[in-house]
Amino acid sequence: MKKIYFLLAFAILSCKSVVSTISEKTSVSEPVEINYKVEQSDVAEFLKYLSSDELEGRETGTRGIEKAAVFLEDFFRKNNIKSYFATYRDTLTNFKSPAYNIVGYLEGSDPELKKEFVVLSAHYDHIGLLKNKQEDVINNGANDDASGVTVVAEMAKYFAKTKSNKRSVLFVFFAGEEKGLLGSKSLVQKLRKKDFNLYAQLNIEMVGVPMKRDYLAYITGFDKSNMAERINHYTGKNTIGFLPKEAEYELFYRSDNYSFYEAFKKPCQSISTFDFENFEFYHHPSDEFQLMDIPHITKFTQEFLPAVTKITTSPVQEITMTK
Repeated sequence: MKKIYFLLAFAILSCKSVVSTISEKTSVSEPVEINYKVEQSDVAEFLKYLSSDELEGRETGTRGIEKAAVFLEDFFRKNNIKSYFATYRDTLTNFKSPAYNIVGYLEGSDPELKKEFVVLSAHYDHIGLLKNKQEDVINNGANDDASGVTVVAEMAKYFAKTKSNKRSVLFVFFAGEEKGLLGSKSLVQKLRKKDFNLYAQLNIEMVGVPMKRDYLAYITGFDKSNMAERINHYTGKNTIGFLPKEAEYELFYRSDNYSFYEAFKKPCQSISTFDFENFEFYHHPSDEFQLMDIPHITKFTQEFLPAVTKITTSPVQEITMTK
């Protein structure tokens, strides 16, 4: 996640009214039934490599993130997910050295709905190596955001196997997020030129450890759309709640969802379980695989499958902007 802490003083003053007016609860109903099991072993294997020392913290433009790019390309290829562009690599237009978003594509099965796109995304870059000499200089970025990439990869695998998406789905792993949302800013300009028909974007950001709350995750920009309410309706659970600190820190503007919202003015939001109380190693070398809660990540992914399925299959666009 792009740096957020310097916003605290301003945000606490400006967002108290928002915090006091939004309920932490949303309605739930009967869930969409999913006969598919996310395997803990697959989650662990994928996340362990993506956050390994071999990738040297995945800083954009380095040899470490190049290894990550090859890994993600191989994942798409292995699961028969097509490239949206000529290759899986989408070159950033706003970074001085070669850098790439990795973009996969599954066409929808409905002749009309396939003209609409759902974007499932996460950033695979992180902040690389520390400059000062100490025992551990690798910022592995397991929570930020190898965990989110792992979830999106599992969702991609699910759709590739079940072929249950009536709308087309774009699976995007962004580079340059830590440099100022560069990957998403670059990509949206290309998509706009292609008259990309976006329905909604779900961006997965820092989901490696659970919260001690009565909901599974929170969504950024809670009150900007009815996405939280719709997700809970689709899962039949209190999956999404309102986190006051999300409004205080204005996290809606701090991740790759914002680039898409700014370009398309459609529901584009990030989903997270990092609540500023449950993980102390933000942008720190100790953000490592060993601290990730694999059962939680697996449960998170499994619980979201009914939601992403319904988002890609509903006959009308049920998720809408509210402000």
